[in-house]
Amino acid sequence: MKLYQTQALKVYNSLSGTKELFQPLTEGHVGMYVCGPTVYSNVHLGNCRTFMSFDMIFRYLLHLGYKVRYVRNITDAGHLENDGDEGEDKIAKKARLERIEPMEVVQRYTVDFHNILQKFNFLPPSIEPTATGHIIEQIEIIKEILDRGYAYEINGSVYFDVPKFNETYHYGKLSGRKLEDMISNTRELTAQDDKRSPQDFALWKKAETQHIMRWPSPWGEGFPGWHLECTAMSTKYLGETFDIHGGGMDLKFPHHECEIAQAEASNGLAPVKYWLHTNMLTLNGKKMAKSTGNNILPLEMFSGENPFLSKAFSPAVIRFFMMQAHYTSILDLSNEALLASEKGYNKLMESLESLDSVQAKSQSDFDVDSWKQQCYDAMNDDFNTPVLIANLFEAVRHINLFREGKERITQKDKTTLKGAMEAFVFDIMGVEDRSSSDSNTELITGTVELLIQLRNEARTNKDFATSDKIRDQLLAMGIQLKDGKEGTTFTVS
Repeated sequence: MKLYQTQALKVYNSLSGTKELFQPLTEGHVGMYVCGPTVYSNVHLGNCRTFMSFDMIFRYLLHLGYKVRYVRNITDAGHLENDGDEGEDKIAKKARLERIEPMEVVQRYTVDFHNILQKFNFLPPSIEPTATGHIIEQIEIIKEILDRGYAYEINGSVYFDVPKFNETYHYGKLSGRKLEDMISNTRELTAQDDKRSPQDFALWKKAETQHIMRWPSPWGEGFPGWHLECTAMSTKYLGETFDIHGGGMDLKFPHHECEIAQAEASNGLAPVKYWLHTNMLTLNGKKMAKSTGNNILPLEMFSGENPFLSKAFSPAVIRFFMMQAHYTSILDLSNEALLASEKGYNKLMESLESLDSVQAKSQSDFDVDSWKQQCYDAMNDDFNTPVLIANLFEAVRHINLFREGKERITQKDKTTLKGAMEAFVFDIMGVEDRSSSDSNTELITGTVELLIQLRNEARTNKDFATSDKIRDQLLAMGIQLKDGKEGTTFTVS
């Protein structure tokens, strides 16, 4: 029997505003879509928290025995500045400023995104589609919406008719907004606006002369609306109705609201059964923002090269820190909080490492089965990792008592306890084992130091071609050599 048949998982559904019993549309199978990054810059730490939360949810569903199709997209076109219908494409703007092709921008920051997530020990999604790879599907959905009378074309652009849609459906049901209130709080359209109503949003935008990224369509050359991309990719791979749609709370309106409207306007069906949203990550009590300088990138945390932290922190410690808050709660990042998490992480790892040396007895003073169920109860309560971690440290307390001879545990219970702790820490929360992390670090360090030695010998022999080749190939792998008076050092990005 699969674990999901014995565990009553409840999830907080943003659509209903309540915790609901999780019952997938097809027994034993889960379809989950999460809005991925717009790849025009290094991945933001706040975005990492969102993706990490859904990586944990993905892991737990797999642990319960579900067959999960997890789709997380790459937005590589159509996302305009300020998340609106006007302005410049974020990727095209970056390409223009750096005088490179837009797809060079996409490639550079997609690679960065994958590298960072790999360091954080993410599982890859089942499918990772790109917006530019699904232009045809987006055009077909626009045709369907036009045919049903919920969109209109003007001057080569196609807009979604929100007031018309709202006559039959409810625009605003996810965010709890009323169209009348939105209209009264919105400025009037200017003479230059093509939209009939300020609430209408673009399904397809005409590409002006200066717009780099463009595709042919029945309405002329242009590019898709940001909201439409997720509707096309989610429905293609998960069906017209699927189980879970996730993303940051900041996407609830207008992005996710528009996704619902597009799906209902094209096929008359509500696209998602459970909407899950993560909360924001702050830095020293303030919103993270590049413009204010109150911002830190993952690599800056790994290296310690930043003005906010007293030392470098490993990806495993940072992940453990993020699991200590519920995914729907605001989490504040600070030096003190990370130091405390590092201390807790090390304590947990030491306890796990020492469990093998605990001498088994003929009976147990610790009800391991009851403790294990409490861990499942925490995860079944909308993936409550903070309560799970509290239960893990309760186990740590008992392990210390076993070691001191103040409590007893049988071999059977010891095996159960270790297996459960490893499952919850490594498999479900995705926190990397300290021993494997340390051994990987030692392997990298030893290998690079050997290559530095070979490079030094090549330089001594005036074999600069070999010397440069070693340096350049290490750099391509994210390892930068720094030559100084006291020798050569390296940093890993």
